Amino acid sequence: MKINENLAISESGFLFNPSTGESFTVNPIGAEIIEKLKVGKSEEEILNELHDTYEIDKKSLQKDLLDFNQILKQYQLLEQDEETSN
Repeated sequence: MKINENLAISESGFLFNPSTGESFTVNPIGAEIIEKLKVGKSEEEILNELHDTYEIDKKSLQKDLLDFNQILKQYQLLEQDEETSN
């Protein structure tokens, strides 16, 4: 999974997708996830880093991360994986 490389994000969590002209706002953890995606971290790396940082059980965190990824896909903020685009 890879975040759209043209996506702009501010420190306050404001996102702008120049491909569509749409803008979004995410909370600080959402912004942290997006920043980790922008530097190429895998879902597993992000899950482990968030688990180490925040007091939440791993199963709940994994579900929340999956839900967030689905939202990113819905708004076309993720680039299609080559294997899923076939």
